[in-house]
Amino acid sequence: MTRPTRPTHRIAIAPSGFKESLSAARVAEAIAVGVRRVIPDADLDLIPLVDGGEGTAEALALAGGGRLVPVTATGPVGEPVASHFALLGGPGPLTAVVEMAAVAGLALVPPGLRHPGATTTYGVGELIRAALDAGARRILIGCGDSGTSDGGAGALQALGARLMDRHGRELLRGGGVLHELERIDPSGLDPRLARTELLVACNPYNVLCGKRGVARVFGPQKGATPAEVELLSAGLERLADVLTRDLAPASGAPAIDLRTAPGTGASGGLGAGLAAVGARLLPRYDVLLDGLDLDARLARADFVITAEGALDHQTVRGKIPAEVARRAHASGVPVLVLAGTIGPGAQDVRAVGVDAYSAILPAPMTLVEAIDRSDEFLADATERAMRIMALGTRLAPLAAA
Repeated sequence: MTRPTRPTHRIAIAPSGFKESLSAARVAEAIAVGVRRVIPDADLDLIPLVDGGEGTAEALALAGGGRLVPVTATGPVGEPVASHFALLGGPGPLTAVVEMAAVAGLALVPPGLRHPGATTTYGVGELIRAALDAGARRILIGCGDSGTSDGGAGALQALGARLMDRHGRELLRGGGVLHELERIDPSGLDPRLARTELLVACNPYNVLCGKRGVARVFGPQKGATPAEVELLSAGLERLADVLTRDLAPASGAPAIDLRTAPGTGASGGLGAGLAAVGARLLPRYDVLLDGLDLDARLARADFVITAEGALDHQTVRGKIPAEVARRAHASGVPVLVLAGTIGPGAQDVRAVGVDAYSAILPAPMTLVEAIDRSDEFLADATERAMRIMALGTRLAPLAAA
């Protein structure tokens, strides 16, 4: 007699990377290890996802038949850092990917120097110039994981704009001096910008100014005190006014409200600075997920696992687990989120399609230990979750009886 075959479990694994720890690809691989301990014959579809932050340039280069170009540029605290941008393959104009986190990310700011009033996006402008030198005529700038709050002022300075105080002196770098800004001289801007398509992949929830302005929301995470948050907020308000008056008209940039338009607060306000020289601010997933066929791959799965370093009230505001859950929910596919930490507001993710979430760490420990053993902890946490699910499947017929 022929033994009936068990249906194959189709599981999509679509995680984010863990900042300062694991790339999205390594997170997906660790989850796969945990799944196979429980379901060895599972049909796994690994879909590592990026949000414009760490790993974006490398991921898009791999997906698009491109390559990374190494560059030494100015890091967020003013020292040279080894960085890169990507050149993509394919038809059409040569496209470059500039990942702001690779030159101005929080991971590049030593813990003792995390003062967002002093850090700069100058290196982002240097990477854009390097991409222009390489012949790129279409540049995608990935925003995320920033260690800066200068409104893109540093990037504009690297691209040739002069930011001056009321005495005609050029401003030092960093968001802490922007309240002294009096005018911007755009005459030295790289003329190639006018002939280049600039696309900024950003979180549309992030705006430059106001009650939900980027300095108030993210400044404390980057090391700002309450007094520094107010100083940064005032500086970004001033920057928006001067950009609108002096720079956007000269660059021919489309007229948008640089204070409150979606995405202007991306990466400490880098979105606003680049929009003032003609960049288009686009919802990051509309840009970064293009070509992955994500909706169809999630719909084919019986179950989806996604992951993030921290699950909290910000997750529903454009983070990868929320985006994955929203898309999977549209196809009726259940979603589990694995998270390094679970903070206030994590329960809000249920409203966007998350069915369950679970913490990764097995016990309290130092951040250093958590990072060093993150592969191990992630695989173990996945195994625990899968065994609980297997138990629930066995109990379901009893509950229905």
